[in-house]
Amino acid sequence: MATQPVPPTLQPAKKKLMRRSAPDRSERIRQLVQGLFVALNLWLGLQFFLWVRFFEQPGAGLQVARPNGVEGWLPIAGLMNFKYFLSTGRIPSIHPAAMFLFMAFLLMSLLLKKAFCSWLCPVGTLSEVLWKLGKRLFRRNLRLPGWLDLPLRGLKYLLLAFFAFIIGSMSAEALDDFMHAPYALVADVKMLNFFRNMSLTAAIVLALLVLLSMLVQNFWCRYLCPYGALMGLVSLLSPLKIRRDPEACIDCARCAHACPSHLPVDRLVQIRSAECTACMACVAACPAQNALQLALPPWRNTAPTNRWVRRAASPLVVASLLACIFFGFTVYAKASGHWQTNLPRAVYLDLVPSANDLSHPGY
Repeated sequence: MATQPVPPTLQPAKKKLMRRSAPDRSERIRQLVQGLFVALNLWLGLQFFLWVRFFEQPGAGLQVARPNGVEGWLPIAGLMNFKYFLSTGRIPSIHPAAMFLFMAFLLMSLLLKKAFCSWLCPVGTLSEVLWKLGKRLFRRNLRLPGWLDLPLRGLKYLLLAFFAFIIGSMSAEALDDFMHAPYALVADVKMLNFFRNMSLTAAIVLALLVLLSMLVQNFWCRYLCPYGALMGLVSLLSPLKIRRDPEACIDCARCAHACPSHLPVDRLVQIRSAECTACMACVAACPAQNALQLALPPWRNTAPTNRWVRRAASPLVVASLLACIFFGFTVYAKASGHWQTNLPRAVYLDLVPSANDLSHPGY
């Protein structure tokens, strides 16, 4: 029996691919921003190392000014100072730069999703380099099954809850006492010494994390980073989201395959997940014009078409806003005299050489 042809009115409609008029540059722009921020952190790290060496061997090393920007690597101090500021209305005198940078990164997440993690964070950049290297070496990255992936993702929220509970239960006086304890005064020095004088156990753990980061995309960021967990929760309030136009979408699923967070971008109209880092990898992978964008909520056009129009944020806009927020907070803190930790040189001469012998105030 011959098969009857399907009437044209009942045939599934085929979407016409409207290719982009120009290649997407979001990945190149983001990688440029990543490289510049890594270079800034390397410069701060070198300057801080020279500063520490000078106090460890007075007169023998090169005397440089303490780079307060290194306090961006003290997120716990930033959180503690932020709680102190909210409780008292006063800007703390110890590690104030940590608080201002913490606030800048929170604002970035509030306005631009978790862009801090994928555009600025040096750990996030290193993690991205490692999984791409692993993909080259092993031909693929591992993707954990859902029954394992979901509970592992909960670990970073448990770590965040732990730190939030401890700091949230401390009074303003207790926070101030802690920050003025010798341990906290040179917390940045102890952080540096951890890597300079790494124990065998720490080296093995670090090597294991590197290996896992090569095998699994963004292993540390996805499963263990409490800072990223906080940024993700704040990013849920962001008006910017990855938004898909079902009419322009050709259902090729390239966006979902490109997403390092394994989000089903091809099946959703907008991505609300706290795992979305606004890396725009999905946007770069999409071949259809205006089918996928990092955009504000759509609004109804007053034109006769009466269609919903999206206001997209280009990668240049994202990079510019990140720069404005970062340098805006830095310049304000410096201009208002709340960037530098002003301790007498004698205090550093006493504490820096013996930083490894200082124990946590709670012990």
